[in-house]
Amino acid sequence: MNISRRRFLHTSAASLALSTLGADALDITGQPRRVGLIGAGWYGKSDLWRLMQVAPVEVVSICDPDKHMLAGAAEIHSQRAKSKVAPRLFGDYREMLREQKHDLVLIGSPDHWHALHMIAAVEAGADVYCQKPISSDVSEGEAMLASARKHQRVVQIGTQRKSTPHLIDAKKQIIDAGLLGAIGHVDMCCYFHMRANGNPPVEPVPDFLDYEMWTGPAPLRPYDGLPHKRWWRTFMEYGNGIVGDMCVHMFDTARWMLDLGWPRRITSSGGIFVQRDGKSNISDTQSAVFEYEHFNCNWQHRTWGLPTDPDYPWALFIHGEKGVLKASTMRADFIPHDKNAKPIHFDCLFEREQFPEDVTEKDNELNAAPATRRHMLDFLAAVEKRSKPIADIEQGHISTASCILANVAMKVGRPLTYDPAKRVVIGDAESTQLLTRPYRAPWQHPV
Repeated sequence: MNISRRRFLHTSAASLALSTLGADALDITGQPRRVGLIGAGWYGKSDLWRLMQVAPVEVVSICDPDKHMLAGAAEIHSQRAKSKVAPRLFGDYREMLREQKHDLVLIGSPDHWHALHMIAAVEAGADVYCQKPISSDVSEGEAMLASARKHQRVVQIGTQRKSTPHLIDAKKQIIDAGLLGAIGHVDMCCYFHMRANGNPPVEPVPDFLDYEMWTGPAPLRPYDGLPHKRWWRTFMEYGNGIVGDMCVHMFDTARWMLDLGWPRRITSSGGIFVQRDGKSNISDTQSAVFEYEHFNCNWQHRTWGLPTDPDYPWALFIHGEKGVLKASTMRADFIPHDKNAKPIHFDCLFEREQFPEDVTEKDNELNAAPATRRHMLDFLAAVEKRSKPIADIEQGHISTASCILANVAMKVGRPLTYDPAKRVVIGDAESTQLLTRPYRAPWQHPV
């Protein structure tokens, strides 16, 4: 990024961050950009701390329906922020956006909230960094993209594999350099045992949680414990299972590396084949095929058993006539078919010495932090230039919607072809109806 160094030099942490990231400082004159966070859980806070590491921002508001989450985020902010001014705390995002002026809004809420939060933020005049997947149904994604374009807002999606150093290197040195030759197939997988599955009893909602607001437009499930860490992801009421959570990252990475648009056709099958003893209603086993003109991108997840390749339990494998590129968040390897050619290995970048707070931060993904910092810098550069960021919402929508369509295909039991111009599944009225989830009153779908 060709950006001048003018504003960052007044904070040593920011200037260190820039030298570490190999980027000049952002040319932001005047006051630091005013930032609001919606969703103060694990990744919402993580995104905010990464932004604060690379930019002199002023966090003016934090919103979450859980008062404990709010207090925890405010406490960490007080330890990290240069300013002694505490952000205002809100339980309702509408009140936050109405009462505070924001330049940037970060959205770390659960998937079923992303659409309403993002659209409200851009309507309020903010540029947005929104976690993936962008939406819980396809129609939400279409509405989000339309809103971003209508209000001319920059929207970066948290598919930070595009900003992961070793994956950028692998793309340049292997794919762009033609070492794979003609691409014939892509495999993607996740074999993490990450499907929360249990039978906790129904209990009273604690007084520090506004469960009605947390649930919002989703169906109101009987309260059976705090939903924050993993538990909400195990229900289709709030998201799209492992496909919506994990496939979207690898599929988006494959699309970026290989310059792919919408798939021509999507097929999927699977179900709950092994882990049948708990409340979870997301699949524990699922395959999906995203068809393109010259090759397919195949997805497979199992939340039980062992990974096919122990070094690559969550990964993509790009197969070419001259070799294969294995890629994950932790490493990448090019394995040539020619026995006389040398394999090429790419290591994950960690920045423990440059950012020691990464090491002590609770639940921090050390391997992802460098990528998120670069993703934030790309977002800020796009905001300054009024251009599209590397993970623009349109690309996030294609990756998200394709994964959602895979779940629809599994549900109806047939292949689907989506027409993004007409916003229908071609020749399939039943599947087209499933592109829009019903909202719980009084919330209105932004279709």
